[in-house]
Amino acid sequence: MRVRRLITLSTMALLVPLGAAACTVEGAGTKSECNVGGCTVTFDRGVDAKANILGIDAELVAVNGNTVTMKVGGQQVDVPVGETQPAEGLNVTVQEVTDQKVVVKLATGLSAGN
Repeated sequence: MRVRRLITLSTMALLVPLGAAACTVEGAGTKSECNVGGCTVTFDRGVDAKANILGIDAELVAVNGNTVTMKVGGQQVDVPVGETQPAEGLNVTVQEVTDQKVVVKLATGLSAGN
């Protein structure tokens, strides 16, 4: 787990000189938009939606009211809408839940100013 965290942090540190460089990746049931601050992933509800963020698998497991259950790497985490929980060296923040989608931000805590 420590090695994965170091790789993730190293990857983000390499992106810092790129400034606002961003990328968008779409997969089965997901759309990911990444920049130096992390990645925002939109998961489609009702499908087996997974994304690979900075080498770590992120999967939407369940939604119970305003609480989202995700599996990040090998760790399962419950995150209420608008809150942040740590998982596998990332900060997981649930930004939005609707009947059609769940929007989650995964960030390392690094920013362009670090």
